[in-house]
Amino acid sequence: MACNAPTDNRISAGGGRVDYGALKYFTEFWLSDNTDPLERVFIQWENGYFFPAITHCNHVTDWSKVGLKYRTDVAMMGKMGYDIVVDHLSADDLAFSQQAIKNYHAITDPIWHGDQYRLASPWDNPYAALMYVDNNRDHAAAFYFVVTNRFDYHYSIDPIKFKGLDPAKRYTLKELNIYPGTTSAIDETAVYTGDFLMNIGINPELTGNRRSVVIDIAVVK
Repeated sequence: MACNAPTDNRISAGGGRVDYGALKYFTEFWLSDNTDPLERVFIQWENGYFFPAITHCNHVTDWSKVGLKYRTDVAMMGKMGYDIVVDHLSADDLAFSQQAIKNYHAITDPIWHGDQYRLASPWDNPYAALMYVDNNRDHAAAFYFVVTNRFDYHYSIDPIKFKGLDPAKRYTLKELNIYPGTTSAIDETAVYTGDFLMNIGINPELTGNRRSVVIDIAVVK
């Protein structure tokens, strides 16, 4: 399956594949042949300093021992596509992927067209956190990833503060891409002000068994 994009014009040409000038002719870049999601967290983090997420062609592949959820969550931070054999998916993996595609389409606007905010660097922490906020500050998507395999413990001990929201607006949080048989640690019934989320934050509850989290942040109408 190709990248999810209005037009699928992407460039791939060895180490010289990423070039601003080429964006006159291509809509996205294949950032690297390394599709291991642990590596891609760092690759996409660094490329995000120079190129917006809408130009990142990110595929879910079998090149990793981490679960399908982690691979999918990482690929969502750009133009998500699939390079997997669907017939080889378990029933749970297939159900998860079908729902994840729907979830992805629900948050593409802030990812593709919004502003990116870095919340926690993978270079300085055992986890990475970043978010995308739409232009009206009404809709956002936050991503969290454990980036070490050293220990099986609670990684995000303290709340992680959001950025880019409207302090006066009120928001709800909904965790996306919950794998079948698991539950969310996020209270979807709570309502938070942007001020609270940016000055206090929330704990995504990253652990050895909960290695990636995606949260949809929506303004209360």
